[in-house]
Amino acid sequence: MTEKVNANRRNLLIATSVVGAIGVGFAAVPFIKSWLPSERAKAAGGPVEADFSKLEAGQMLQVSWRGQPIFIVHRTPEQLAVLPELNPRLKDPLSEHSIQPPFAKNIHRSLKPEYWIGVGICTHLGCSPKYIPEMVPQPFDEQWKGGFYCPCHNSRFDVAGRVFKGSPAGTNLVVPPYMYVGETKVIIGQLAEGEA
Repeated sequence: MTEKVNANRRNLLIATSVVGAIGVGFAAVPFIKSWLPSERAKAAGGPVEADFSKLEAGQMLQVSWRGQPIFIVHRTPEQLAVLPELNPRLKDPLSEHSIQPPFAKNIHRSLKPEYWIGVGICTHLGCSPKYIPEMVPQPFDEQWKGGFYCPCHNSRFDVAGRVFKGSPAGTNLVVPPYMYVGETKVIIGQLAEGEA
């Protein structure tokens, strides 16, 4: 027996199905997008580019990466010359017990000796140390040769972020991963290809 197909009914069912599928699509897109990280969250955790072309010798520039202050210091030849002399006064002069990429496990703790890039958070309790570049006696250190001083609990670090003996901080300041993309431009939070 042949049944007569009602064309109007079939067209109504097809149209209703199409409209329903489109509605589900419109409802699903915002729902799925809500699972993705926001642009602000992506920017907070992603690499940051810093240009320090205007930074003169002895000066420091501060940028932010992952909500942390990053210090970029243009060291003077005098500051670099005293680094080896400070080794006997330091807890970890060779950075054996500190956090840094392999390329920074040297006396300068950097890729280029004249520039030091480090996280500006004291490794004791998280205060932000002050940069004191002058190589003159200070109330907290009569033999001061420039570096960082944390006023919260008197931790002292040299211009390579290495911690002095007698400081409450147990390790050197952290050196973040970074790579140069120009003479005075770096990307913080990313290593060059082949770096571990």
